[in-house]
Amino acid sequence: MYHSRRLISIAAVGLFSVATLFSTLANAQLPPNGKKGGSLTVLSSSAINSLNPALQSGTATAIPGSQLFASLLLADDKWQFHPYLADSWEKSDDGKVYTFKLNKTAVFHDDKPITSEDVAFSVMTVKENHPFGKSMYANLESVETPDPHTVVIKFSQPNPALLLEVSTPALLPILPKHIYNEGPIRSNPHNNKPIGSGPFKFVDYKPGQYLTMERFDKFFKGPANLDKLTLVIMKDGNAATLALQRGDIHYAPYPPLRISDIARLSKNPKLALSRKGYEGAGPLTWIEYNLTKEGPLQNVKVRQAIAYLIDRDFITEKLQQNQTKPAYSALHPASPFFNKDLEHYSFNLDEANKLLDEAGFPRKDGDVRFKLTLDYFPGSPDLTKNVAEYMRPQLDKAGITIELRPSPDMPTWARRISNYDYDLNLDIVYNWGDPVIGVARSYMSTNVRKGVVWANMSGYKNPKVDELLTQAAIEDDPAKRTALYHEFQKIVSEELPVTWLGTYPSNTIHAKQLLNTPEGIWGAFAPFDDIAWSK
Repeated sequence: MYHSRRLISIAAVGLFSVATLFSTLANAQLPPNGKKGGSLTVLSSSAINSLNPALQSGTATAIPGSQLFASLLLADDKWQFHPYLADSWEKSDDGKVYTFKLNKTAVFHDDKPITSEDVAFSVMTVKENHPFGKSMYANLESVETPDPHTVVIKFSQPNPALLLEVSTPALLPILPKHIYNEGPIRSNPHNNKPIGSGPFKFVDYKPGQYLTMERFDKFFKGPANLDKLTLVIMKDGNAATLALQRGDIHYAPYPPLRISDIARLSKNPKLALSRKGYEGAGPLTWIEYNLTKEGPLQNVKVRQAIAYLIDRDFITEKLQQNQTKPAYSALHPASPFFNKDLEHYSFNLDEANKLLDEAGFPRKDGDVRFKLTLDYFPGSPDLTKNVAEYMRPQLDKAGITIELRPSPDMPTWARRISNYDYDLNLDIVYNWGDPVIGVARSYMSTNVRKGVVWANMSGYKNPKVDELLTQAAIEDDPAKRTALYHEFQKIVSEELPVTWLGTYPSNTIHAKQLLNTPEGIWGAFAPFDDIAWSK
């Protein structure tokens, strides 16, 4: 039996066990003072390895991929779902079966109709190839296609995260089976010359320089407001700042800029700064402890002492100019599952010294208890390098000597961390909306894997945590699911496989004349079809 005709608020990815079946689609929303047409130049900070979000995660792929491909649903800023490629959907009472009814007018950029076969193919492609695919579709039994516009996704256990997972092309882009089913998908020539399903179609891509897209006039929701999108790849933050000041760049999500530059640009009368639209990504900075290595970090009192030595308020207020907020949990504060009743480990030198003494590490020659190396994610000096430099004298106050170990590039850092060749590591990690996607991977003992970055990088193992995360992943009752995640957060807050530092300074800088910029939970991982220039 199915329930229907209810709006689902995921107040956390499935906080209702009822299903939904509602609403109709409308053309691109044009504000009263907006106009049709015009071009938009978007900033990207890194080279794009693939334009196919089914194969690659990260902002470099997710932002253009969300314009080139459509998702089944959209998510707004209240964690509520709305129709997009799927006109309607239903969820079974037991949470194991989802039925989507597709828009019957939808076509790909080569004018071939979008059918249930394409959706089924896309789900299976993501399951096998996306970095989060196996966790998102762990209990997938089948994807059935009873008719060209009906998709039935069946699981052996409830999957309360599914609606979130299908609400952005960053997690499930709808691919044309007739294009991407030819040969091994990772070597398909259309990965960087896509035939898509989204509001904009591919025109040209010059690796390391730019990507050009233009409006797809046969888009099922109605043509987008803008004529053209150009994604400009600029690795130099100073050059990007100047381009924004000159008006050469109109829209900069996740800008790769120094915090001081963002603060200065926010005062520019021609620019607007928004911090909305990043709740789904939920990025956090943290200190990872290598628990696979013999030494003082094996002792939980040492990890707690280090947590007490870090003044998060100083980091967020002084080092990061109030553009971040302190973090004290495995879940981002914007998550509907966030547990606010946790130990904050506010700076307390006396408590830190007491814990280190109790752990059996007295001060010795030179007043030193022990020495540790500290690695940090390269390329984000305000969030990693500056904080790492702050931590060296801070931990020295309690007799812990820190040797900073900078990496010359991303591959070097990734090789060290993924092979557990470190003591402490300062990193930036995304929650990805639901703990099933972006949180469990960092704490499940089954995800301690060498050679894979952003898995369980601390090597943390706790059977109770495994049990809680496994239960929560299939618990369809919202209250019970929340309770499970609250208990999980409490345990890891006490055992501290990582010490959370703060939120990422997620923001968007854009031309003030730009209207309807996406500010739902996915921000720039959502389509730009409603964006318009003011008259």
